[in-house]
Amino acid sequence: MLDKIIAAIVVSVIAFVTVYVITPILIKTLEKRKLVVKDYNRVGGAMVARPGGPSILAGIMISELVLYAFFSSIDVLAIILTTFLAFLVGLADDRKVLGGWFKPLALAATAIPIILLGAHGSHLDFPLFGSVNIPELYLALIVIMIPITGNTINSIDVLNGVASGFMTIASFALTISLFIVHHYDIAMASLPLGFVSLAFYKYHKFPSRIFPGDSGALTLGAMYGTIAIVGHVEIIAAVALLPAVINSFLFLSSVKRIVEHRQLKSSPVEHTEDFKLKATEHKDAPVTLVRLIVANRPMTEKEVGFAIFKLALFSAALAIITAFMTGVKI
Repeated sequence: MLDKIIAAIVVSVIAFVTVYVITPILIKTLEKRKLVVKDYNRVGGAMVARPGGPSILAGIMISELVLYAFFSSIDVLAIILTTFLAFLVGLADDRKVLGGWFKPLALAATAIPIILLGAHGSHLDFPLFGSVNIPELYLALIVIMIPITGNTINSIDVLNGVASGFMTIASFALTISLFIVHHYDIAMASLPLGFVSLAFYKYHKFPSRIFPGDSGALTLGAMYGTIAIVGHVEIIAAVALLPAVINSFLFLSSVKRIVEHRQLKSSPVEHTEDFKLKATEHKDAPVTLVRLIVANRPMTEKEVGFAIFKLALFSAALAIITAFMTGVKI
């Protein structure tokens, strides 16, 4: 048990320090190469470095490889491979805006290591009602879940600090839940996700110095989904991710097709004269979580971000409660 505690501390420190140290270097490199984008929600439209995916990936890969060296776990190897492949998908989209179907189909392919390594079960654990065994259907669930979690985090990456802050809350809730249901090894493997997100938030929070880009958001989302699968906590993970899931559902149901945010003609929010965010009046604009939050009154970007974090904390609490309930049968 002592060796697992030491391993958990080591990988957590490595994950945090790696991102904390590498990100400023990455920011300078991106700025020097003119890899910057305009922050339209900031007064003056500041240019911000993008993408931050490489530093996020470095923190995850180094810490997970160290953990794999400790225990040689197939589950950890599946997390490493799927997360890395998701990063490549995001990096390709960062370099060139590809079609709306590219990311879901490519992310579905990144789930192949989970299946080939056999790092999955064949059942879903529901709170109170127990387990449901669905061997064939579960394979389809694996292929679907990685695109869902990856694109869900990507879709909520619309304001300074939201994606990294949201993932910090959701991933630590997932880690706590894994400890509650006694999946200690996977809980250790999930710790780097929370500490990487927390370290990146330092530079991503308002006013952002760097944006994660698709490579960063898809890396975080795909790792989250993989942890949920190998840890057999799919329902709990979905609960913790609820605000982001609702955001994706609202967007898709209003747009009625899979499309890149950057390809939309109308934005869901507009700016007031004092540069607060307000809901747009354009009928063809998509419905999003941010648009609903500012529907009642205009809010600053920081206020909207904190509103999303409050929802994330509420969902995190529900996820932890769900973890306790999963062990209870009726």
